[in-house]
Amino acid sequence: MIHFILGGARSGKTSYAEMLAQQSKKPAVYLATAKAHDNEMQDRILHHQRSRPEHWTTREEPFDIDKVISDKSYSNHCILIDCLTLWVTNLLCDERDVSAYKARLLSALDETQTDIFVVSNETGMGVVPMGSLTRQFCDESGWLHQAVAAKADKVTLMVAGIPMPVKQ
Repeated sequence: MIHFILGGARSGKTSYAEMLAQQSKKPAVYLATAKAHDNEMQDRILHHQRSRPEHWTTREEPFDIDKVISDKSYSNHCILIDCLTLWVTNLLCDERDVSAYKARLLSALDETQTDIFVVSNETGMGVVPMGSLTRQFCDESGWLHQAVAAKADKVTLMVAGIPMPVKQ
């Protein structure tokens, strides 16, 4: 089962995904994609780390998230991926081939039997950005969201902490 949860910044998407992972009663793997480039981001990461149950396994992986999804030792777990937009940012800033990584992710999602909760920021509801890197980020994120939503069993849009079912 793949449940894709997206919304704006501070919309409650991570908290909602964490609640669903806990309700699954399966051991959870928290797949964190964030990289701490500055003190403020480091503080955000620490806040997220402290808010998770201690018995959860944390895997910090800024690039190869497909390998964590495909890890057979997690076949009886649920995996919470937080988040795809940070992952796309990592790929773009490191000048990696986003299409190749996206293909690997989608293939891993096709092949997994693990319950997966995928969190991402909805960035496509604003104006078209002026800068080329920002436009590329919005394009890549939007195309990735469409592909993940097509594979997902459920899609939920978070608005002000309220889950709005998009696909059931």
